[in-house]
Amino acid sequence: MEIVEGRALRIRVRNPDRFTALIPKSYCEGEVAPGVHEILVNWGYDESVVLKNMGIRQVPSPIGRAYKWSGMFKPMAHQKETAEFLTMHRRCFCFDEMGTGKTASAAWAADYLMQIGQVKRVLIICPVSIMQAAWQQDLFKVLMHRTVGIAHGTKEKRVAVINSEVEFVIINYDGVQIVEEEIKAGGFDLFILDEGNAIKNPQAKRSKSIRNVAGADARIWLMTGTPAAQSPEDAYGLAKLVSPERVPKFFGSWRDMVMQKINMYKYIPRARAKETVHNALQPAIRHTKEECLDLPEMVFIDRQVPLTTQQIKYYKVLKEQMLALAAGEEITAINAAAMLNKLLQLSCGAVYADNHAVVEFDVKPRLDALAELIDESLSKVIIFAPFRHTISMLERDLAARGYTTATISGDVSPGKRGDIFAAFQYQVDPKVIIIQPQAAAHGVTLTAASTVVWFGPTTSLDTYLQANARAHRNGQKNKVTVVHLYGSPVEEKLYKALSTRGAAHIDLMSLYREVLDV
Repeated sequence: MEIVEGRALRIRVRNPDRFTALIPKSYCEGEVAPGVHEILVNWGYDESVVLKNMGIRQVPSPIGRAYKWSGMFKPMAHQKETAEFLTMHRRCFCFDEMGTGKTASAAWAADYLMQIGQVKRVLIICPVSIMQAAWQQDLFKVLMHRTVGIAHGTKEKRVAVINSEVEFVIINYDGVQIVEEEIKAGGFDLFILDEGNAIKNPQAKRSKSIRNVAGADARIWLMTGTPAAQSPEDAYGLAKLVSPERVPKFFGSWRDMVMQKINMYKYIPRARAKETVHNALQPAIRHTKEECLDLPEMVFIDRQVPLTTQQIKYYKVLKEQMLALAAGEEITAINAAAMLNKLLQLSCGAVYADNHAVVEFDVKPRLDALAELIDESLSKVIIFAPFRHTISMLERDLAARGYTTATISGDVSPGKRGDIFAAFQYQVDPKVIIIQPQAAAHGVTLTAASTVVWFGPTTSLDTYLQANARAHRNGQKNKVTVVHLYGSPVEEKLYKALSTRGAAHIDLMSLYREVLDV
């Protein structure tokens, strides 16, 4: 295939009349070999789709020549490739790894299709943790000319956004079933599902709701960095939505295809399970971080997880106490640090009471977001948690979810630390290591991980930088993704301060005043 003057495609075929009959803007240039003819086809979107549907492989999307890539930054080569792929497929999978910028790729692809009249309105379905921190922010950065709304909160708030005229609506998975009828009447013709493993169970209410609102004709782009990460069985729910013709009608038949029964309660993957899953999850595109030569060496991602009702209540109480104290006496840096630590402890889910007892709070949304990040990561994962009682909570929760973990804190002896670090670095298990950042901020190599998650921020810039360097150092073969989990204003402000690389330290007094707005 040859692109001619950026306007036409020259293709060699054996049955030229079939192509010229179906594509008005095309003609046969003549025979170039026995039985082989060259045809010239206008390089437009409709013509490109027809060629692809007629079996011509690797038809280039005209987005490459016709679209002005909008936004604050220049798209990387792999992002353009992903956007081109998405525009050429009504229903498909994007398995680009976390940190490769696939949200921007999907935004550009959707914007191009809207410009040429192929798409009118987009519904983005994703976990709560990335509704604002990832999707809304990325859309603001790359599609400033488009309108965006988040359908979250009460049903009335969701309905108001869906019934508005915004072009991109962002909603969480469990929110779809709340406003099914409004979505069906909302004029959405492109559905983008991010972290698509959320619908791996086709019988779950959320999965049924999404199949119901999308219908048979809408475009669907399902995105996840780790398809079928837990089991080949999980691919069934994804394929059932996007490529149902590639899987059996019933789940039991699919399980028999990919799993072998060992006893009454145990199944193991069949020898050809990976190939079967691969064939079911098509058409698909994938880029890993190591394949993306133009990615920065470290990628930073913010994921906002709203505080629970319980946390909001006590966060307000603590702030009121801090304001009363600030009005009654001069606040020193030591006092400011202690008060900020209380807010940070509450945000992370466990607070030391005055009698030294530990009071735990409901932080299930943040724990769920953490589990999503672990599942997304192709490599091992480092979790930094600043407080010992938060680490204990994480140990219990991750063990209950079936993850193999190890823990490093100030309570672990130097000899034991060495054994844990060696196992993490050189053995299959543990996949996850939970670290109190001060306990491993210097001199430790943990390049087995390329994903670093901060469950809550530290107040030390040096500790933050050195902790990230445990994975980002000599011996690291992959680009490192650093994820900030946050829900409270104090965490958001602290992460912002930590990200200001030029600062020599964190000004706790200034941060204290910002948090209290005094």
